[in-house]
Parts: sequence; structure tokens; C-alpha cells
Amino acid sequence: MRMYDIIAKKRDGGELTPEEISFFVRGCTSGDIPDYQTSALLMAIVLKGMTNAETAALTENMAASGEMADLSSIPGVKADKHSTGGVGDKTTLVVAPIVASLGVKVAKMSGRGLGYTGGTADKLESIPGMRLTIGRDEFFDIVRRVGVSLITQSGNLVPADKKLYALRDVTATVESIPLIASSVMSKKIAAGADCILLDVKAGSGAFMKTTDDAVRLAETMVAIGEHAGRRTAALITDMSCPLGNAVGNSLEVREACDTLRGRGPADLTELCVELSAGMLHLAGKGDLQTCRDMAAAQIKNGAGFAKLKEMVSAQGGDTSVLEDGEKFPKAKICREITADADGYLYSMNTEKIGISSMLLGAGRRTKDDPIDYSAGILLRKKTGDRVHKGEPLAVFHTSSEEKFAEAEQVFRQALEIRPEAPQKTRLIQARVTKDGVERF
Repeated sequence: MRMYDIIAKKRDGGELTPEEISFFVRGCTSGDIPDYQTSALLMAIVLKGMTNAETAALTENMAASGEMADLSSIPGVKADKHSTGGVGDKTTLVVAPIVASLGVKVAKMSGRGLGYTGGTADKLESIPGMRLTIGRDEFFDIVRRVGVSLITQSGNLVPADKKLYALRDVTATVESIPLIASSVMSKKIAAGADCILLDVKAGSGAFMKTTDDAVRLAETMVAIGEHAGRRTAALITDMSCPLGNAVGNSLEVREACDTLRGRGPADLTELCVELSAGMLHLAGKGDLQTCRDMAAAQIKNGAGFAKLKEMVSAQGGDTSVLEDGEKFPKAKICREITADADGYLYSMNTEKIGISSMLLGAGRRTKDDPIDYSAGILLRKKTGDRVHKGEPLAVFHTSSEEKFAEAEQVFRQALEIRPEAPQKTRLIQARVTKDGVERF
């Protein structure tokens, strides 16, 4: 088998066999196939696409390229969730404890943020003492005892994806549904859960800008998950404005705690209840409405918050900051950004708001950049709100005066104020399962 022939076959629109895909993934991971040939095949895939069978084969071979977590020694159903990324998306911090408090195990490996999207691992590491680099045996022990553990991804989990993504990032081959779907689902399959709920974002702060594109990606990922024997479903959710009011690591942890204590923003609370219900439903805990009621009850009775504290304590974190967010380290500079006109906040470019938060120190331009865990943005107004000139739109948190001006400029570019109010957008736009698409 020659890589040249595989590239030519895909270039001409042919369907690759499982053997050809296996040959490619093995050679790419080992380094036997040079980067220029790997990049050529990636571009051919972007231009010609892949069938569902090809995408499933690519995913399974990528998942098997490194460690495969075997969670069978942990009793009970194991559930996982994945978000395609967004701004202010701290749902894992709320959903995982809720689901675990209802008897479904959550053994989740989370990533770090890069660019304008935040990473769950970075948010958790803003908690003093919190350990996310944990060995397999301790990880499994915490899941058995507590019901939930969130850690950083294993260094040898899906090495094929690390290699392919690094090349896609520099060869303009990121934008391909088969390549996105196989990247996400290979990690989810390798992580070993029995059921997987996907939160696929659509809007200005998401990779998929339209609902239709998000549905197509979700359909592909659900099909891959089901093909691999994992119960899989997806929600299409709005990311045309940030989720909740907090953007930035410790600010988002505080908001997640508020949500678990029944005083979080309405949009974040709604989505967390729906995601929790989706995971519980996949785990066999009842129909969706029953699972919604169960999830909402765990917020009202405090069981979800208690479970978060239990997990943080088991991983060495200081739970006093969860009880009292004022104990988090403070940014040196907190400054209001005010409206320069009367009207309605007609739209928010969520990606630019994420970039503004990154510029304040809350994110990374490159993977090696340090993070200021106290930096970020607290929004005072969101899309659809009435605003008056001079009224606060947001509060910036940063430890560097030099970072403020550029961050403010980008933030103001993200906002559009008009005399008329915008049409309201649904937070949850569709549900995708193996049986089809339900739009709302």
C-alpha cells in the first residue's frame, strides 16, 4: 500500500477502504508517513469529503492510536459530555456534579483553552490546590467514591489526533465536518464512557456559524458514537452571545457555584438543566421531562453543589472559595465599560468578546502562554437588553494596565446598539439522536 495512491484516490473522489484508512493513521502517528503527504490527504478530504463509513473508520483508528480507557472496573453507567467550545461555557462545572449526584458516574478528561474559547481544565485550576494531573488508579478511585472526577487529558490519549490537528491548524484544513467529528469523537470513544452527550454550538462565538451546519456536524458525531456502541445524542445550542455573565476562569467558577446554588443566570441554568437531563436520559434514568425535574431538584436541594465540593476536596482543592467566591485571588484592576449611546444591545460578536477576555489575560494566544486566573469580563448587559448612554455594559478584570486599552477596543467592536430590539434567539435550537433531528 502506498500513501501516494491513497492521496490520489481521495483527490479523485474515491471512497477509502478501512485498510487504507488504518494504514494512513498508523503511518501518520508513527511518523512513517511524512507531514507533506499527510497534509495532502487532509486537503483532499476537505475538498472531496468522506462517507459515514470512512469517517467512522477514521475515528475508530484514531481512538485506537494510543491509550483506551477501560472504565469497566467502575460500577454503574458512565456518562460523558462534550462542548464544541464557546465563550462563558462553564456547563461541565455544573452538569457533571448534578449528574453524579443522581448516581451516574462521570469520569471526564477535559482540555485547556486556546484562543478565544476557555478550557474546563483552566477554570478548575483557578481553584487553589486543585489537582488535575492524576494517575489512572487515583482517578478511578475518586470516580468510584465520589461519582465524578475531572482531570486533564492523558498524554497518550489519541496521539493521532494531536498530530493531525497540529497539521490541520497550519494547512487551512480545520474546516471539514469529517475531520472535526473524528477529532472530537476519537477522544470521547477513547475516554471509555457508555454514553455521550454532545453540546454543539452555533453562532458568532462557535466554529459552526449556522444551525444547519451545527446539525450536520452533530448528525455525523452521533452516527460515529452509535457505530462505536456508545449511546449518543446532541443538543444544538446558541452561542450568538456569551453563556451566562462571566467570561474568565475564576469568574466562571464563581458563576457555576451560584448556578448550583440556585442563583445563576437564567440562560446558564436552563442549559445546564437540559444537558444534565440529556445525560441522565442516555444513562437510563427516565424520560427527558423526568430527568429535567430530577436535575432541577438537585439545584434546589443543594445536592449538586455538595457533589462539586466533594470532588474538589478529593482532588486537593480549597472548597472555601466555592462557598465564598470573595476568597478567590482578585484582579488588580476592575474597571467598568459604559455604553456610548441609548438603545438596545442588538447583537454581540461572541468571538470578539472571547478575544477581549483573552487580551485581559484570561486566555492563551499560544499553548504555552501563562493564564491570569483572576482576569476576565463580567457582563452587565446582553443581547436584547435596553441600554442608556453611560450605563455599565461590563466590568473588566485584569492585572495589567497595558492590556486594558486593546481589550476595550475589541470589546466595543463586538457590540451593536440600535434603536430597535432584536428578535429573541432560542437557547436550545435542536436535538439530534440516532432517530433523527428535532428542531425547536
